[in-house]
Amino acid sequence: MKTFNLPDLGEGLQEAEIVTWHVDEGDEIKTDQPMLSVETAKAVVEVPSPYSGRVARLHAAEGDLVEVGKPLIDIDTGEGAPKAAAASEPPAAKGSGADSGTVVGSMPVSDDELVETATAGSRRRRGAGKVKAAPAVRALAKKLGVDLGMMEGSGKGGRVTAEDVRSAGEAGAPAHGRPAPQVKLPPGEPENLRGPRRAMAQSMALSRNEVCPCTIFDDADIHAWGPGQDITARLLRAIVAGCRAEPALNGFYDGASMSRQLESRVDIAIAVDTPDGLIVPVVRGVESKSAEDLRKNLDSLKERTRTRTVAPEEMKDFTFTLSNFGMMAGRYATPVVVPPTIAILGSGGLRHDVIPVLGGIETHPRIPLSLTFDHRCVTGGEACRFLAAVISDLRQPS
Repeated sequence: MKTFNLPDLGEGLQEAEIVTWHVDEGDEIKTDQPMLSVETAKAVVEVPSPYSGRVARLHAAEGDLVEVGKPLIDIDTGEGAPKAAAASEPPAAKGSGADSGTVVGSMPVSDDELVETATAGSRRRRGAGKVKAAPAVRALAKKLGVDLGMMEGSGKGGRVTAEDVRSAGEAGAPAHGRPAPQVKLPPGEPENLRGPRRAMAQSMALSRNEVCPCTIFDDADIHAWGPGQDITARLLRAIVAGCRAEPALNGFYDGASMSRQLESRVDIAIAVDTPDGLIVPVVRGVESKSAEDLRKNLDSLKERTRTRTVAPEEMKDFTFTLSNFGMMAGRYATPVVVPPTIAILGSGGLRHDVIPVLGGIETHPRIPLSLTFDHRCVTGGEACRFLAAVISDLRQPS
């Protein structure tokens, strides 16, 4: 008998919601057969079985929120007494090729610890004296405002566990920023936030606590455009122009170490509004794509985002963000920078403005732009040069 625990699905989150069980108690199951679908903050993901055998017990029901490392399913493999799998198993010896349980599917493990850096999705080997903690534990610490650097872990080899973080949070351990105030709702039936909406709440709180935002506004006159121009594709191309003129806004910033990592690649996250909340898929390699390729990429991502079939890896490691909110309403805004990224551009609704010209006045179509940047690592001059390059590119006829 083996128990499979909910693994870290590679997003650094500490919980997921069970959407559908594909098996029932008593069913026979084979290795790599889909067992269930879970909803994380970004996507609906199928979790395959690591074993073959008979399903002995389902530990959670559809609609339940399950923490990473908690039991999901017992599988009778004919090997005797229950044995915890996935997140509860100790790491195998280096080079053994065992499954770490940190992501769905097979992932070789080693004796070396991995650390989440400020760069989204990147990892580096730990050196001596560093805090040992899984990505999910780090996310929980950030949520509870617990400073991992001030803790001693109770896990194997001094690893900080989720229980350590919860205990520290309850005991008032040193924290980043101020704790969230306690709010008491009026009588009613409160609804727990789930999936993308829950992730949005966490991201916005993280931004509020870490980022020093500054927003500048301007308009791009596009009266020289020919017919049939793709506004979103043009905005993406203009962001690339901004990144080339002022690279300081394209990359990542780590406030704890006061270090930044600027990128030559331009991977732009596009905010997509859905009934489930805001989902942000990524258009990769924008700097090397034609307008036609960008449109095909955008259409595919938006459709798969709305049907919740976009893969988790397509919603991470972006270097810049575009919020094209003007397609619905609004002219200017103060878009929110989500760390570790540095900047976000908001595009408002297209308007025709009266423009004074030599000899009289004309009406020109103009795109309102709102650029928010993290003033901890970007100067006002850098932001202005970036926005000026964006506007200059948008003014071009094609």
